[in-house]
Order: sequence, then structure tokens, then C-alpha cells
Amino acid sequence: MPRRGRIVAFDSGASVDECLQKAFCPVERYGVSNRADWKIADVKLGQNRTSWSVLRNGKPWADFVFPLGGEYNVWNATAAAALAANYRISTDVIATALETFRSVKRRLEVKAEVNGITIIDDFAHHPTAIEQTIHALRARYPQSRLWVVLEPRSNTMRRNVLQDALARSLALADQVVIAAIFKSEAIPQAERLDLNRVVDEIKKRGKQARVFADADAIVSAIVPELRPPDVVAILSNGGFGGIYEKLPHRLRARGVLT
Repeated sequence: MPRRGRIVAFDSGASVDECLQKAFCPVERYGVSNRADWKIADVKLGQNRTSWSVLRNGKPWADFVFPLGGEYNVWNATAAAALAANYRISTDVIATALETFRSVKRRLEVKAEVNGITIIDDFAHHPTAIEQTIHALRARYPQSRLWVVLEPRSNTMRRNVLQDALARSLALADQVVIAAIFKSEAIPQAERLDLNRVVDEIKKRGKQARVFADADAIVSAIVPELRPPDVVAILSNGGFGGIYEKLPHRLRARGVLT
């Protein structure tokens, strides 16, 4: 980053601090700590909207609201607002842009609502993202039983380097269903994610977890168990064997539960 630039960085995390040690340009921090130049406060996570306030250098600066869920979206939006402010974009324009923002595909995207069951697509493919996604869904659907259906597909997810953290994050859901590792033969056995261990760790935390061979097996297994107002979050960074179409199709074929 050149000296004429500007970095807006999260206010915590050893890796962030390490990256900023040799910054040549001005650095501003955003977050919830007292050292944040852009401090996030009074976050309210509702079922249909999220609101929060931002203090700039300790003084009230702006109040924002948007339709997205999840604290991580508040963090991202605050960072974007800080960058916009440095380009002298007014708080009114920033607030309007956020309020009318409809998110991006594959981030808490509602794919279908079938007979009271909501199916959501999310790109989360590492434990931190999974944890934040589940927290966001809990706030948005507080009365629902939350299913997480995971396809270990990314290079990181298929390895055991984050295995224990993955189990902890998945255990935040009520029901966990995991597909067989995508192209597992491409990962050396010693480095490969151990699904049995992940399932065991989830069960130790009092939650249900199962592994199935593919999307078809998952759909066949969970459709008879789903009931309103369940929420099914499908987590993958790929096509996941067409599960996004197969699951709502089977639910529609099953009809309305009475």
C-alpha cells in the first residue's frame, strides 16, 4: 500500500497486527474496542433488519440499518463506511446505500421456502465463517431448529489443520449433516480431514451429527425428518451435487405436513 493510501483494518487479531507492522500509509481501525477509530456500538440483530451506531474517534458519527443479518456483516459494512468517509462521501449517502443493499449471492441467500421449511445457501468454508453464519441464523430465525449441511470442498476444509475448530463451530447448530470429502484422494491421508473425529467431537457437545456419501443420500435421509419452521443452511463453495435444487424438489413432492 503506497504512502498516499489508507488502510482500514479490524481492531483485533494478532495476524492483523502483524500485517500492519510495516504499513507506510495511515492506518485506521474499526471494531468494538476502545482503540477503534471507528467504534461499533449498540448492535441490534433483528429478524428482518440489523441496526447499529458508529463512533468516530470517540464521538457519535452515524446510525445505520440494513436488511442483512450477522455481526460479521456489521463489521464489513462499518469498514466500507469508513473507507467511503475518507472519500468525503456523506453519512446520509452511506446510510441510504446500506439500507438498500440486498447482499450478494451465496451469503445467507434464501434458496427456497417450502411448506414452512427454509433452505439457505452460504459460501462459508472455514470454521470462523461457519460460526458467524450460524450466529446470524440464530438471530434471524430464533424459533427454528437449525440444520447445517456441509460439503468439505475447499483445499483448507478438506485438510485436518482446522479439524477441531470445525467441530466446535458446527456444534452450534442443532443438527449437523456432512457429505463425504470432495475428491478426498487429492489430499494425502496424513493431512486429510477425519470426518469420524469431527462427528465424535460434535456428539460430545450434545448435538446430532452424521456423514453421508453424497447429496442424494443426504436429501433422502433428512427430508422425512424436516418439519416447519426448520431452517436448513447448506454450506459449500461448489455445486454440492445439485442439492440446492434436489432438496426443495423432494420437499415439494412430500407435500404439506399435517
